Amino acid sequence: MDFFIQSANAQGIMDGGADLMGLAPLVLIFVVFYFLLIRPQTKRQKEHREMVAAISAGNEVVTAGGVLGKVVKVADQFVIIEIADGVEVAAQKHTLGAVMPKGTVKSARSGKAAPKQLDDAKDAKK
Repeated sequence: MDFFIQSANAQGIMDGGADLMGLAPLVLIFVVFYFLLIRPQTKRQKEHREMVAAISAGNEVVTAGGVLGKVVKVADQFVIIEIADGVEVAAQKHTLGAVMPKGTVKSARSGKAAPKQLDDAKDAKK
């Protein structure tokens, strides 16, 4: 019956170095993930927290949803943003995407912000 079932023979003694070499690819993958994914994301989160903490009345901001406006009032968790003359909306601070340079809202309201896009929109209506 031995020709159907193989006998379990004892393996030779392996040295500890082979076990450490088996972990090397796993450690290498972790290091690559850290420098390519984890570290840049942490840096972006830190910059966003600093930007949100520095928001003050008068800043021109764009939200994550793409709403462009001027900050009128800053509270603990919310900001009041004027998006048009007499039109104000409340937004959570963490939804602010970027602080824009001064004059961005004025140029966007005058229609000079993106002439190429405005021309494309006019062509699409025709």
